[in-house]
Amino acid sequence: MPSFPPALVLSLGALLIPFLRGPLRKLYLLALPIVSFAALLATPQGSSFDYEAFGHTLTLMQVDKTSLLFGYVFHFAAFVGVLYALHVKDTTQQVSAVIYAGMALGAVFAGDLITFWLFWEGLAFSSVFLILARRQADSNRAAMHYLLVQIVSGLLLLVGIALYMHGHDGATAMARLTPSGSGHSIFNLDWAGPGVWLIFLGLGIKCAWPLLHSWVTVGYPAATATGAVFLSAFTTKCAVYALVRLFPGTEELIWIGVGMAGFPIFYAVIENDLRRVLCYSMINQIGFMVVGVGIGTELALNGAMAHAFCDIIFKGLLFMTMGAVLFRTGRMNGSDLGGLHRTMPWTAAFCAIGAASISAFPLFSAFISKSLIMIAAAREGYHLVWLVLLFAAAGVLEHAGIKIPFFAFFAHDSGLRPKEAPRNMLAAMAISGLACIGLGSFPDLLYRHLPYAIPDYALPYTWPHVIQQTQLLVWSALAVGTLMLLRFYPPELRSVNLDADWWYRKATRAFVAFGQGPLMRIFGWLSKAVHETIPTGLRYFARNPGGAVRLAFDRVALGWAGLFRGMPAVDAAQERLREDQARFAETTPGAAWPISTTVLYTAVVFLVFLLVVLA
Repeated sequence: MPSFPPALVLSLGALLIPFLRGPLRKLYLLALPIVSFAALLATPQGSSFDYEAFGHTLTLMQVDKTSLLFGYVFHFAAFVGVLYALHVKDTTQQVSAVIYAGMALGAVFAGDLITFWLFWEGLAFSSVFLILARRQADSNRAAMHYLLVQIVSGLLLLVGIALYMHGHDGATAMARLTPSGSGHSIFNLDWAGPGVWLIFLGLGIKCAWPLLHSWVTVGYPAATATGAVFLSAFTTKCAVYALVRLFPGTEELIWIGVGMAGFPIFYAVIENDLRRVLCYSMINQIGFMVVGVGIGTELALNGAMAHAFCDIIFKGLLFMTMGAVLFRTGRMNGSDLGGLHRTMPWTAAFCAIGAASISAFPLFSAFISKSLIMIAAAREGYHLVWLVLLFAAAGVLEHAGIKIPFFAFFAHDSGLRPKEAPRNMLAAMAISGLACIGLGSFPDLLYRHLPYAIPDYALPYTWPHVIQQTQLLVWSALAVGTLMLLRFYPPELRSVNLDADWWYRKATRAFVAFGQGPLMRIFGWLSKAVHETIPTGLRYFARNPGGAVRLAFDRVALGWAGLFRGMPAVDAAQERLREDQARFAETTPGAAWPISTTVLYTAVVFLVFLLVVLA
């Protein structure tokens, strides 16, 4: 049994931050993830922390190799993120960032679905403040978009868990990966009920599946310079972790992951906002992880988790370099930047390390993680999947490996001469850069902590694979350089690119327009029917059951006829209906019942509806 869950160390420890000042607060912020990590190391593998709630025995923390792997990298991201943001004096950002990291740890160590959902919601509400903290009109709108999508994901997950529990005698246990070959999944979409499908979709939203991804590309670029570093580390990786736990070997994930790996490349090529380019790159990399989860073999699952581990570090490094540029220049569009290597050489060097890592250069981190997924796809006969992933790997070099460092630090001279990033930012970038090189050069540092054994630590460093990857990188770089020289490469334009959220916004506006017209008239009629027809009709039915039926049809017809005013036949019918209403009023004295009585009847009807559904 753990002495104290690390998630609570961060979440509760964050509550003391507002009461500290100056150097003491900075030391406390750095100490929190260290103390939390020490608590994790003191927790033996296989232990659990149970508690009673909602009539169930729930597990606040379960410790195995899968949760430990994510726990290690989340602590790394929390410490590096705090160090990177050490110059920030905004208490809101500091508290929300630490709580956010704590919620992520709580999610990956949760031993049951209810506990997982509680931390899942905590992720949403704590992270939105990192966007609101920028305090701009655009960031406020982006925060509302972000929060709305997170709430929808949480609601789908909650309803799915409730339906699953109802159909499985209250079962809430999270699946455990076992060394049996492909991990045990408690969910199988081939015979799944609606609850499992809702859970699947709820996780997919936070995993940024195609057409459900716009919250990433809208929310993350709108966050503060330091907030985006935290955002890049936790939410989507918690979703990947949940897929590993609950849906390993689900074939649908293979094709979803293929789409994720492929489509962002085309958006990233034409995008001007460099942090938004990184968001598309993030979706691309998560696609590799989702493919690995879908394949579901030991090697594929190891690859998915290893790539998630490495992605948190190198993607965080790239967001840090872009955050430093934003902090010093106040700009993030590639068309406004360039030539910054003159005054920000260290930031440019760390950006190059992050670019080499995400592009899977040999001796850099993604080379030893992405390779496992592609080898697993080839071994299982998914040759088309392998080809798409190969294309996606080449695309990553273009938009993240070349475009971001080139347009930010080289390209045309923007005339900007900002100072180098603050020392705490450089220190955080240096730690992440060393981690990228260390993991890529010594893969056994990571492989030994994966859930399944990898007999050959040198698996990625076979000569055929090294030569193949080097050829891919060289030819991809040559192609991009040729396109730039011939001026066929899309230039950085001051423009806004439309994404999948355009359809959502159009559909919402159409729905609002419909709601302000005919739908509002329908609701008005229904309100009048509830307020007047039902209570008055009950009294009339007691006196004249036969006439009550005609009255009901008359009232319905009168309400619908109101939607088509101006037509002669309809107006004549309305007049006859009004005469019926007048005769009804003469024969049935008394006013309509009070609104409180109407509400009571409505509540009774709704209660009966719920009882029928739940039965």
